[in-house]
Amino acid sequence: MSQTYTAIIKQENGWWIGWIEEVPGVNCQEASRVELVESLRITLKEALEFNRQEALGAAGSDYEEENIPV
Repeated sequence: MSQTYTAIIKQENGWWIGWIEEVPGVNCQEASRVELVESLRITLKEALEFNRQEALGAAGSDYEEENIPV
């Protein structure tokens, strides 16, 4: 399942900075816009996997997974 997220991007003082709107804590700073978008993509992927592993660990062994559209 592919999902799209929103990057908030701006250039400030010679740096490109950005945040992923839907996931707190996913933010990056790079010298170019291209590098920023790639860093945000990598950081988002890592954050989602970390959150998934944390949720599975908290659930233990007897759980169900359900897709919830919003």
